[in-house]
Amino acid sequence: MEVKIGVQHAPREIVLESGQSAEDVERAVAEALGGTSQLLSLEDEKGRKVLVPAERLAYVEIGEQVARKVGFGAL
Repeated sequence: MEVKIGVQHAPREIVLESGQSAEDVERAVAEALGGTSQLLSLEDEKGRKVLVPAERLAYVEIGEQVARKVGFGAL
C-alpha cells in the first residue's frame, strides 16, 4: 500500500510502498504522535526503513491496497 508522509519544513513529501497493513501503519503513527515513540518507523516493500522524528510529522496519508493490472485491455 502507498503511504505518503508530510514533514514540516520540507518541500516534498515522503512516498513509500509498504507491505505493512493499514492498521499497522496507523498504530505506528498513533504511537509516534502519542509520545510512546519519538520516531515514526515504517518499512517499505524492499525491506528499507524510513524513520521520521515524531515532532516533525505534518500528515500521514494511508492509501488503499490496489491490485495492479497487467497487460492491455479494453477500458
